[in-house]
Amino acid sequence: MITASCCKAPVMLKLYGISQSRAFRPLWLLHELELPYEHVRLDFRGDALSDPDYLAINPNGRIPTLVDGDLVLWESMAINLYLARKHGVRQGLWPDTIEAEGLAQQWSFWVMNEVEAALLSVLMHGRVLPADKRDPDKLSRNLGVLKRPLAVLDQALAGRDYLLGAHFTVADLNVASVLIWCRPAKLPLLEYPRLEAWLNRCLERPARKLAQAA
Repeated sequence: MITASCCKAPVMLKLYGISQSRAFRPLWLLHELELPYEHVRLDFRGDALSDPDYLAINPNGRIPTLVDGDLVLWESMAINLYLARKHGVRQGLWPDTIEAEGLAQQWSFWVMNEVEAALLSVLMHGRVLPADKRDPDKLSRNLGVLKRPLAVLDQALAGRDYLLGAHFTVADLNVASVLIWCRPAKLPLLEYPRLEAWLNRCLERPARKLAQAA
């Protein structure tokens, strides 16, 4: 059976997943927004995602899943864009123009399409998998794949502290929540100094640290 623990009260939102998964992304945003939520620490390791109670909520058997009243949302980026638009205007986490909204969506889709799979492969085949399971060819190929998007991001940060300008927004959070894997992958970013400085700014935020420990 699914079990839950409360972060704050009263409970308004329920998030399924653990911080050692893509659920880290909405956890980070929930802490940025300072929203009360119930955290159901559902681990992808083991059989928890096959529990019939959970499959009734997310038939994909994946995490994260957000429940907000009658609304059930899958996919970490969809969850974050929804939460930021609904709750993040006051804190400046959601852009204040439709053009900037488009850019926030662009960067969120971009990091999933251009970075996530290659960076995860580098992490797995460079650090995480047992030595006999690592594939040097996959590691080398995906290190090469990453060069272009990392250069694109570095150039986009020229003359600005954050992706949409002077302030941290959901666009930065969504992209940084994927680029955080550079650290455990020990991927050097010396060729991308603006990217490295931006990533350090994002990851030093107190909400990120709280989410990591959740």
